[in-house]
Amino acid sequence: MAKKDGEVAPVIIGMVAGFAAEFVTRKALTFAWTRATGEEPPTDLESPDVSLGRALSWAVVAGVGVEVARVLAVRAARKQMVGSGGRDLEV
Repeated sequence: MAKKDGEVAPVIIGMVAGFAAEFVTRKALTFAWTRATGEEPPTDLESPDVSLGRALSWAVVAGVGVEVARVLAVRAARKQMVGSGGRDLEV
């Protein structure tokens, strides 16, 4: 179903906020992983050279971290568009 003209801007702003949050969070997680382990995070999780524990650890950290940041960024961006009226946008 097509969006009304007034509903397109929040969707676009939400997408941009989500992409920005993902980029920044992935960079921060990579930095934190490298500092904590002394190694770069695995890039090919399916490679037999990467241990299963290391692959799963990175997948969980990156997946949860990026998704939490994306949700928070999108919600904050949409809240800014609505203002402080306390209403949620209907999607």
